[in-house]
Amino acid sequence: MAKNCASGILAAIAYATFGIDEAHADGRFSFSPFSNSSPAADEGAPELDKPPEDKPQRVRNDNPHPRTTSAGFDPEALERGAKALREITTSSNAKKVFEVMKKQEETRLQELSSKVMEFKAMQAQAETEKQRVIYDEQKKLAQQQAQVKSQMAKYEDELARKRMQAENEHQRGRNQELVKMQEESALRQEASRRATEEQIQAQRRQTEREKAEIERETIKVRALAEAEGRAHEAKLSEDVSRRMLVERANAEREKWVAAINTTFDHIGGGLRAILTDQNKLVVAVGGVTALAAGVYTTREGARVIWSYVDRILGQPSLIRDSSRGKYPWSGLFSRGISTIFQGAKGGSGSQTGKILGDVILHPRLQKRIEHLSVATANTKIHQAPFRNMLFHGPPGTGKTMAAKELALKSGLEYAMMTGGDVAPLGSQAVTKIHELFDWGKKSKKGLLLFIDEADAFLCERNKTYMSEAQRSALNALLYRTGDQSKEIVLALATNRPGDLDSAVSDRMDEVLEFPLPGEDERFKLLNLYLDKYIAQAGAGKRGLFARLFKREANRIEIKGVNDDLVKEAAAKTDGFSGREIAKLLASVQAAVYGGENCVLDANLFREVVDYKVAEHQQRKKLAGPEEES
Repeated sequence: MAKNCASGILAAIAYATFGIDEAHADGRFSFSPFSNSSPAADEGAPELDKPPEDKPQRVRNDNPHPRTTSAGFDPEALERGAKALREITTSSNAKKVFEVMKKQEETRLQELSSKVMEFKAMQAQAETEKQRVIYDEQKKLAQQQAQVKSQMAKYEDELARKRMQAENEHQRGRNQELVKMQEESALRQEASRRATEEQIQAQRRQTEREKAEIERETIKVRALAEAEGRAHEAKLSEDVSRRMLVERANAEREKWVAAINTTFDHIGGGLRAILTDQNKLVVAVGGVTALAAGVYTTREGARVIWSYVDRILGQPSLIRDSSRGKYPWSGLFSRGISTIFQGAKGGSGSQTGKILGDVILHPRLQKRIEHLSVATANTKIHQAPFRNMLFHGPPGTGKTMAAKELALKSGLEYAMMTGGDVAPLGSQAVTKIHELFDWGKKSKKGLLLFIDEADAFLCERNKTYMSEAQRSALNALLYRTGDQSKEIVLALATNRPGDLDSAVSDRMDEVLEFPLPGEDERFKLLNLYLDKYIAQAGAGKRGLFARLFKREANRIEIKGVNDDLVKEAAAKTDGFSGREIAKLLASVQAAVYGGENCVLDANLFREVVDYKVAEHQQRKKLAGPEEES
């Protein structure tokens, strides 16, 4: 206990000396920490006054000059501590005071230890915060490094893309230069080819002229030789005839003499006479030889002369059909009779009646063709240049028939050819085309030259499959149609107008499209061909020989085929051309002739129409991919 008291005294002295606690030397001693002590302790200290908690009293030192040592020690504080210690010692609650002080000291130590622990916790937290900051800094550094790497990769990618773009531009420039060089080379080759072709054509024309000169000289020499041969043959035949008459008289005399003898002796004697007599043998052999030579020479001479006349006066070989005769004197009688009949009727067919005759077209197209017919007739009257025409449309829509009727009703002659006949001619195509145009210019009325399937040899000249002969033929036609002509109307017909050469299309003044017939036109065509193939079948004129030796054809009896049925067939035949409608009625005629009684009724007519419509649809389906391509 004495030890505890001593420690308490020393603590009190320390507090009093250094002023750690609030000690009042001038007043009564009190400790602020005892404000929270138990009531029992407070009751045992009646002389201790507690200062208020809200306003603690400070140690006052009213002496302006305190007594301090050179080391800063204040002895008065020690005195006040000792005084307070004496007061505590003399107090009856000294033990409680020391216990309170001890508890106060333990509490302070615990507070210090808690503060130490709190400081350690704060230090640990600071270390954790430091680690977190380091981690955040490292994370930010890693993100910055990744961003820098991404930017570097993007920059390198951009550089690579720019480098590839520059290389592509360079390669493109080189390719353009190569293409330009190839085009220049192709142009040079084309120019060289054209020059070579022109040279070849010039040499060919020169060769043809030389050949023609040689042929003329050959014909002249041959004609002279044939004339001399015929004169010589006539002279020889006269001598032979005289000798034959003499020999015939001698033979008759010998025959009557030998008749007395036996027949075999006469025959044997005659053979011996011919074989033994050299003159008779020569005469007999020479006569037979001269006769054979005369017949052969006459036949070959007539053939050569007629071929020469046919080549000069006849129509060209390219013409398939023409209103002109094969020779200038052909059809004189028939033309005279038709002229007389036309004069008796009071005018030409172009001025009266329907211009297109039996050709049934769309009303708008028919009106335009009638206008062209009248315009062409007036053009011929006023000696103005004709206008060339292009007819295009599906097959079987009446292009050829319209061209024929247009030529006839406008007072022109017509000539029909097809483009497919030009290619097989080869190198002779150019000559034949020039002959064709020369022949056409000889027409006094004017000629409508109709070229069907024109795209067969008038196609684009840059086609790879086009031969040199076809290209030359195309150039020849372009040369002959370079200017508008007053003698020839050129009319082209094609199913593919886009395949024509641009120069050919440029020479066409009128372009007419021939569409498939509509329902009204199909109704008229069905009635037309129904009358032609059914009603008028077997009604033609029969000659005397046919009436005597051939039985008369049965007329077709029509039952139940009226306008309503024909309109029904016209509605079903959508997409049919005029040619297909004609074939349809021809099939109806064949079906009627295949029956027993030659009777056409509604059921048979409808059956054939349905069959042909199904056949048309099947053919259209099969031809679909080709039409699309």
